[in-house]
Amino acid sequence: MTKLRFLNQPPRFLFFTGKGGVGKTSLACATAIILADAGQRVLLVSTDPASNVGQVFGITIGNQVTAITAVPRLAALEIDPQAAAQAYRDRITGPVRGVLPDTIVKGIEEQLSGACTTEIAAFDEFTALLTDSVLTADYDHIIFDTAPTGHTIRLLQLPGAWSDFLAEGKGDASCLGPLAGLEKQRAQYKAAVDALADSERSRLILVARAQQATLREVARTHEELTAIGLTKQFLVINGLLPQAETTRDPLAAAIFQREQSALATLPEVLSQLPCDQIVLKPFNLVGLTALRKLLIDASPDEGGKEFTHTAIPFPSLSSLTDEIAKDGCGLIMLMGKGGVGKTTLAAAIAVNLAHRGLPVHLTTSDPAAHLSETLSGAMANLAVDRIDPHMETERYRQHVLQTKGAHLDAKGRALLEEDLRSPCTEEIAVFQAFSRIIREAGKKFVVMDTAPTGHTLLLLDATGAYHREVVKQMDPSIVHYSTPMMQLQNPKQTKILLVTLAETTPVLEAANLQADLRRAGIEPWAWIINNSVAATTALSTLLCQRANNELVEIETVSSIHAQRYAVVPLLKEEPVGVRKLLELSGNNQ
Repeated sequence: MTKLRFLNQPPRFLFFTGKGGVGKTSLACATAIILADAGQRVLLVSTDPASNVGQVFGITIGNQVTAITAVPRLAALEIDPQAAAQAYRDRITGPVRGVLPDTIVKGIEEQLSGACTTEIAAFDEFTALLTDSVLTADYDHIIFDTAPTGHTIRLLQLPGAWSDFLAEGKGDASCLGPLAGLEKQRAQYKAAVDALADSERSRLILVARAQQATLREVARTHEELTAIGLTKQFLVINGLLPQAETTRDPLAAAIFQREQSALATLPEVLSQLPCDQIVLKPFNLVGLTALRKLLIDASPDEGGKEFTHTAIPFPSLSSLTDEIAKDGCGLIMLMGKGGVGKTTLAAAIAVNLAHRGLPVHLTTSDPAAHLSETLSGAMANLAVDRIDPHMETERYRQHVLQTKGAHLDAKGRALLEEDLRSPCTEEIAVFQAFSRIIREAGKKFVVMDTAPTGHTLLLLDATGAYHREVVKQMDPSIVHYSTPMMQLQNPKQTKILLVTLAETTPVLEAANLQADLRRAGIEPWAWIINNSVAATTALSTLLCQRANNELVEIETVSSIHAQRYAVVPLLKEEPVGVRKLLELSGNNQ
């Protein structure tokens, strides 16, 4: 069938997981076609909020099993996590609406508005697909595009009655809230988790790109899933630039070397996994012909033609910085999914402002300290510090356990400890650390990487019991902890910059983040599209095609999502150091 390791004797369930934009959907679709072409009956299920499975196949699928008529034995289903989450919220808030005060109902709704609720609701939808239900009895293989995270699976493994824990006032927790009222599903959830952990039935495929930051994130995912018993994992490095593309294109040669360097320093936990490498293709991965070619390592046929793409003069990062600099001071917050380059862009903006003679404080939670080391003391007007998210989160966890958890029984403490593993916990802890310097923004520029989501900010600002407890746990000497929204909602004091890539999934994820912030009364000031090939001059066939593909996404951002935007070109060298950061931000004086 194929030499790919992750498709060697595939079990019934295959799960593709990884960050947005790494190619999970394309790989899941291509795998489904391969298995169906081999005579297997296959159901392809997507739980991705930005699902484009239907788009890939060129048909409308939606939340019902739909036969892919062009591929015998293949059917697909797109679970809508947002619709599932809304139905989920309605089930929980319906019985108390009109009974409890509106302020309390609103607090419950906010608890149920975060990413954890969406993921648990989606898991609730496809739990039946993991438990040999009638729906899936006719299929040999079920392929999931996007797997549940380790955090969600741990929540579903926890003992005890979530509803009782919350009803007795022991919890008031941000991620346990979504589990209230689900005791009836406990047996079905246990069967689903057991199926996930059974290597004879399930296989997890970790999808990544050959980028050091992305691979570090995948390593963390691997360890998290392994710790809860999901040990049968495979690694797929997707989108590798073939060496043949580097012969006449300096940019392609630089990208190739960067990718090879990332592979050479693969985290040790990943180097032990069965691994497949998939080369980057010069065509859009839409339609059966393209999907059938995805998993074949064939070099593109250029037909003897030479391709050239001339850099398009999009709005630059420097133009945004010019506008920011006019204010003389303020808070600049960069937001976006992991791997889009927030830390580098935050440093570039800070360096550009400092280069103009303006006082700047750059604070980052980037675990790689090289930016701090490069910039510390190296430039006038610029102060740099690095916040360790792991240290801050652990400090916060211990404080909550010693105060709120001091009088809980073993079951209650276990539930509280799990809630404190939530991504929201790290955002709150890191934001506390960031908040120590936010007051400086009245006198200088404070550039912050990485900012909390709108959901977390609402948690900090809401009036519910859990949120009041969060505020009480903060340092009482810093008054603005209790009302972080006041400064963030004021565009004269704060500018939110959303960072994304010129690819379908990252743009959709940034749009969802923008909607999240707007719900919190915060309007993003600008979008930054990072690492764009369309903003460079390219000669490689692959890079020219990639540049052409980016134009649709850049048009979507500029015409639909962003009030103002900038496009940052893909560079030959990593922008580390003051000189290169100045070049990145368009100021190379």
